[in-house]
Parts: sequence; C-alpha cells; structure tokens
Amino acid sequence: MKSRVKWLDHMTFVGESPSGHSVVMDGAPESGGRNLGVRPMEMLILGLGGCTSFDVVSILQKSRQALVECEVEIEAERAPEVPKVFTRIHLHFIVKGNQLDPKKVAKAIELSAEKYCSASRMLEKTAAITHDFEIVEA
Repeated sequence: MKSRVKWLDHMTFVGESPSGHSVVMDGAPESGGRNLGVRPMEMLILGLGGCTSFDVVSILQKSRQALVECEVEIEAERAPEVPKVFTRIHLHFIVKGNQLDPKKVAKAIELSAEKYCSASRMLEKTAAITHDFEIVEA
C-alpha cells in the first residue's frame, strides 16, 4: 500500500490514499497552522474508530442482527511528554436496531478489539484501550 502526504503551505498537508481519496491535515494556529483540517493525531483516532466500526457492523450483519445505525464515541488521552503517544483510549459504541442481542453486540466488539481491528492492535502497544456499548431500539 502506497500513500502520499504533500506539504501545501504553512502547516497544511494533503494526504492521498491508494484508493484515490484525499484529506487535508493542518496544525493548530499556535503551531503555525490555520486550522484548515484535521490534526494528524486526530486522524489516527478517527482511523481507529473507522476500523473498529467497520468490523462491528460487518460482524453484526453476518450474525443477522437488524442493525440500523452504529456510532462510536472515542475519548483519548496522550502522554504529557514528547512523543505524546496515546496512553488511554475509550470507545463507546452506540448501536441502534431492532431487537439487537446484547451478547452478539458484545461479541462483535470483542472480536474487533482482540482479533480484527489492525488499528486497535497497533495502538494497544502504548494505550490502554477499553470499550463499552449501549443499544438503542429502532
């Protein structure tokens, strides 16, 4: 997989993915940025959320759950000193559907965290990752 990140100006960069999509990244004004895009470390957390949500939705669909919506709220803490790695990440899944089985939802999240989500497996090297969920009836 080949990707590219190109510096535009100030502290603004554009990332280009192998699938042909682009995303703007920028720094905070106090770091010379202009707040034109997501921060690179925010992108990592969003990637984690996307990766694990992809797994959870896929697993629930395969287990014939009547899933209507899936959202994950992510809270992350970073170390105070450089390199300011993530030290704690909590994922709160909000799944909406018709008569969703809580055991199947828990199992889908567990499988993502422990087996399928590459982002989780990488970030767990520096961060304690926890998760919980709530089910909302559609």
